[in-house]
Amino acid sequence: MRQKLKNRLSRIGWGTFAPPFYWTLTYVLRGLLWCVVSWKVTGRENVPKEGALIIVSNHLNNADPPILGAGIARRRIRFMAKVELFKMPFGAIIRLWDAFPVRRFESDLGAMLTAERILKRGGVIGMFPEGHRSKTGFMGEVHPGTAMIALRSGATVLPCAMTGTERLRQPLVLARRPEFRITIGEPIRLEPVRRPTQEQVSELTRRIETAIQAQLPAKYLPPYTGSEGGRDASNGDGDPGE
Repeated sequence: MRQKLKNRLSRIGWGTFAPPFYWTLTYVLRGLLWCVVSWKVTGRENVPKEGALIIVSNHLNNADPPILGAGIARRRIRFMAKVELFKMPFGAIIRLWDAFPVRRFESDLGAMLTAERILKRGGVIGMFPEGHRSKTGFMGEVHPGTAMIALRSGATVLPCAMTGTERLRQPLVLARRPEFRITIGEPIRLEPVRRPTQEQVSELTRRIETAIQAQLPAKYLPPYTGSEGGRDASNGDGDPGE
């Protein structure tokens, strides 16, 4: 049954259903968030209304992509998602949401070309440049793949910061109405570079990392930043130490 469903959707084309599914999910989720959590989005005016865009953020929970999409709301975001998630039946939801797979921690040329095709058409992709969600709540090191795609495409990079979603790992947390915050920073505008040098990639990687960190509360910053608010321990439940 699952294979038949997969084959049928493949013949019709996943992209046919993706836009209405995405916007339906986004606005249903926005309504749910208003009901069950205390959430706030600041800086939405910084979201460019058109043009190629890469939205980047720290990563705290598996629910971050749809929550970030609900917070941005103005544009449809196609997120990179680890290839392991594209398994039926859960994989059908991921595909209908118009995400595309990436093999993490290796040079995935296919994912990079897919991202560049989306951006060339003036689309939006979402990336968590740490490459995985944080188990401690502290922001991890940013990997260079995002910078490489941004430089090659010339897409604008929009740094965002998310806080509070790490609490979704706790049982019955929604009964306590947790606080979620999304902060949208000022866009980083770029010119396309056909063959970026290692120095250019490294410099933009640092800019992206700094831009995200600048919007995070001090308790989410890792010890290596040297920030006075940085912590070297968590409280044991996946939240940054208080």
